Amino acid sequence: MKALITRKVGMTSTIADDGTVQAITLLSASPCVITQIKDMDADGYIAVQLGSGEAKLGKSQAGHFKPSKVMPKIVREFRVNKLDENMKVGESYSADVFNIGDVITVTGTSKGKGWAGTIKRHNFHRQRKTHGGKGNTRKVGSIGSMYPQKIFKGKKMAGQMGNERVTVQNLRVALIDLDMGLIGVTGAVPGPRKGVVLIRGAE
Repeated sequence: MKALITRKVGMTSTIADDGTVQAITLLSASPCVITQIKDMDADGYIAVQLGSGEAKLGKSQAGHFKPSKVMPKIVREFRVNKLDENMKVGESYSADVFNIGDVITVTGTSKGKGWAGTIKRHNFHRQRKTHGGKGNTRKVGSIGSMYPQKIFKGKKMAGQMGNERVTVQNLRVALIDLDMGLIGVTGAVPGPRKGVVLIRGAE
């Protein structure tokens, strides 16, 4: 299984032999341990639970992670189509599960922008400022009429912007540093620095 829990470090660039410069995002890939294996008979679906980092846990949580002999700070679950027979609880994964050139899928939480208006959130145009224009030129305008006397769900309006789970597909691994525990990824990786990012091999 090609999957890891990582943290976003920042961005840098690489220079190829022909002088081509490529921007990459660095991800800190500390070792991840299998804390639970879920199968169809017991749980109704197939998944592998990974843990990363160290933390102090309560008795109930410590009992759950006792077979893996770790007390992880971050726990995430990865759905798989089938389980590997050699896979077992307590087994550790690191950056060497990936190779340079692998196509991966990245999932993270985007930066939260707070409450935003329609111009910032949905790229609406403002109203005119001249020749009798209304005082507030950034307001939404008409949002309904006599029919249907309600607002349809999903209508573009002001609201919470960002802080959403975002998945980006078809990114590539451009750099692997096992000594530093880093993985370099080409393309856009959602989230701020130090944000948790899940990466897995494209299926």
